[in-house]
Amino acid sequence: MTSRSNSFSNFSESSYDFDDKEQSTVPTSDRDEPLNPGHRNNSFNGLLGFTFGSKKMRKKKPFCQEKAIVGLALFVIAFVGMNWWMLSRIQNSGRASQVELRFLEDNSSTLSIREELLRLGLGKGRKPQKTIYARLLAKAAHSLAEGQKKSEPKDLWAEPYFVASSWKPCAEQRQWLPSEGKNGYIIVTANGGINQHRVAVCNIVAIARLLDATLVLPRFLYSSVWKDVSQFGDIYQEEHFIDYLKPDIRVVRELPQELQSLDLEAIGSLVTDADVVKEAKPGFYKKHILPILHKNRVVHFLGFGNRLASDPLPPQVQRLRCRCNFHALKFVPKIEETGALLIRRMRQNVTRLGPLDRHLVGPFSKSMLKGERNRGEKVARYLALHMRFEIDMVAHSLCEYGGGEEERNELEAYREIHFPALVELKKTTKLPSPAALKAEGLCPLMPEETVLMLAALGFNRQTRIYLAGAHIYGGKSRLASLTTLYPNLVTKESLLSSSEIEPFMNFSSQLAALDFIVCTAADVFAMTDSGSQFSSLVSGFRVYFGGGKMATIRPNKRRLADIFVKNNTIDWRTFEQRVRKAVRQTKRVFSRPVGRSVYRYPRCKECMCNT
Repeated sequence: MTSRSNSFSNFSESSYDFDDKEQSTVPTSDRDEPLNPGHRNNSFNGLLGFTFGSKKMRKKKPFCQEKAIVGLALFVIAFVGMNWWMLSRIQNSGRASQVELRFLEDNSSTLSIREELLRLGLGKGRKPQKTIYARLLAKAAHSLAEGQKKSEPKDLWAEPYFVASSWKPCAEQRQWLPSEGKNGYIIVTANGGINQHRVAVCNIVAIARLLDATLVLPRFLYSSVWKDVSQFGDIYQEEHFIDYLKPDIRVVRELPQELQSLDLEAIGSLVTDADVVKEAKPGFYKKHILPILHKNRVVHFLGFGNRLASDPLPPQVQRLRCRCNFHALKFVPKIEETGALLIRRMRQNVTRLGPLDRHLVGPFSKSMLKGERNRGEKVARYLALHMRFEIDMVAHSLCEYGGGEEERNELEAYREIHFPALVELKKTTKLPSPAALKAEGLCPLMPEETVLMLAALGFNRQTRIYLAGAHIYGGKSRLASLTTLYPNLVTKESLLSSSEIEPFMNFSSQLAALDFIVCTAADVFAMTDSGSQFSSLVSGFRVYFGGGKMATIRPNKRRLADIFVKNNTIDWRTFEQRVRKAVRQTKRVFSRPVGRSVYRYPRCKECMCNT
């Protein structure tokens, strides 16, 4: 498949990374071998056979040599036992003798746990169905067990290129006088979740400067998807936002009294997303919005989102966007304090201050330095993983994830409710097949693919992993391979006590803010979908404030798809080499490409200085 279907590019609203143009093909059928704990590495069988195979040899050996052979045999038996246990955990993770019936909230499904076990082929009296990537998972388990005492690759926890450290933050530099905001007032009600809110707020700040208008503190539109009533002041510090931007634009808390009673829709001052083209250039706002401000003194952007082009923009306005994102938006103390607590627990209370801590949690970063660090104390590093595998992403992708006909029916039912336009498009347009989408890198990585990538990169089994994001589609059973091979995997829910997390419950944006803090401060951040706005914002922060030291794993899914399709034949060593090469190629250091977001790619003269 040399190019994506035009019809497909029209329906997809997600932004994906197409930096790599390498083509690959995937067969329509990708069948894996069942995971069989009885099939062990031949080297183990050979070693055992050598150890116990000859009675004559044992009779001639002295006592000390017999003792050494027995010790070796015990070691090998223990090693094989460990390997068998890890493999069996993957295959039998869903098996349970007594399971209470409850509904699986993790994937918004109406299936009970017992029904889920039957669907997976793990119920009583049924043989387990084939595990996805069973053969490679077996090899990964063997490699992790074998390498527990081996050192990890030296560049695993660091950015490989020194040139990354030559870029320094400089968005705070100003070369203009404050705007008086004399042309009127801008109200904005941003849609989406916290990531969309952040982009919308910084875009409207830039527009206010372009139009010389006064900005009313942003509002957030209630979403039936997110079901979060949080407003700007529940997440960000209002006073800091207003004061920090004074040299740039005028920000007020509310409209003047004489404008509050106006029917904005009746006078033509209500502007929706449908009225503004996506990626609108500055000329659009000066031509269509400025006259409304001159006439009515106020305009309300309702449902405002990604409605300002990345280019072309005046350099100082582009710098204002960066200044807003990286400096003006500070989380409220409640979020900062709990974020600092999560970071400290991920570092196992080891006393150290990360390069981004003070930018993320403000004064609460001082808590990282409490007590004295012992000389022999190891630096507790952790990997943060954002796995974009929620049911909405899975359903919208139109890909297949190994669940067969039942999975297809469940996802189609979800699409009919949440993506009716996509369902209609499928009826009238020939869209790419799931295999073609996979080959093009348009499918989010599955948990099984994610754990294979981490194992191939060289992260050992004791790696502490923070899993960010909402409920994973498929629930705990879908995470079985990840939690089995990497048992030190935690979430904010498992790190915090019920009383500590209670103030954030039912506020998805505030919970996402906690994930943002922990992921951004991590020693390594790994994403599974480079088109995710959360991952883009996190990686942008790590570039801007990280000093070239904060490693980020941004897999090229097109190249990985070409590797995963060979799962039935490829040997583990070759798999490791190809995965490492594919990931290493995404770590190259470059300036922001024209038309790409400054929030994700801040390495540009408007945001950072190359020293």
